[in-house]
Amino acid sequence: MDWLYSDVVKDHFTNPRNVLMEEEANYPCDGRGQTGNIRCGDQMLMLLRIKDDVITDARWKTYGCASAIASTSMLSEMIKGMHIKDAYQIKPEDLVKKLEGLPDSKLHCSVLGDKALRAAIDDYLEKTGRQNLYKVKAVEICHCLGVTDKDIEAAFQNGARDWNGLQKATKIGTGCGECKQKAIDALHSLEHILG
Repeated sequence: MDWLYSDVVKDHFTNPRNVLMEEEANYPCDGRGQTGNIRCGDQMLMLLRIKDDVITDARWKTYGCASAIASTSMLSEMIKGMHIKDAYQIKPEDLVKKLEGLPDSKLHCSVLGDKALRAAIDDYLEKTGRQNLYKVKAVEICHCLGVTDKDIEAAFQNGARDWNGLQKATKIGTGCGECKQKAIDALHSLEHILG
């Protein structure tokens, strides 16, 4: 049987970067974010050090599968040196691309990292008494993958006109599939509004 994961995924799973170690239990951080996925039982903690709104270091811990571990390891490397505004915009598909793909049944695992990251940035901004200007007011359509109405609109503007096109663009519905009707309704609304 061929291995289902790319070499990049295997590397980040077997040699994860920036894992919060037991001896770092009191790791001093500026932002703390925690999230979980009830569907698969994965849970994730992300800790950030931030200076002048630039992420200088990150630590994380997850209870999850190879995909969740590899995704978070990759994310922790990607965000170092990144401005929080740019880090806040990272999407699961950005991680999947950097990992050179994930099996469809594991795509929902890449969502945890970006959700924990945004929660940590939210925490940092709250601690510093600042309003979060990076938050895009969006409605989450697919809870497994974190696909929002904004993601569906972007996919529509890039040519997605049916369920298959939307899945190809966003990977929506590859988790539990409960979002299909909401997503199709959103596509129909966009057709009426944008033509």
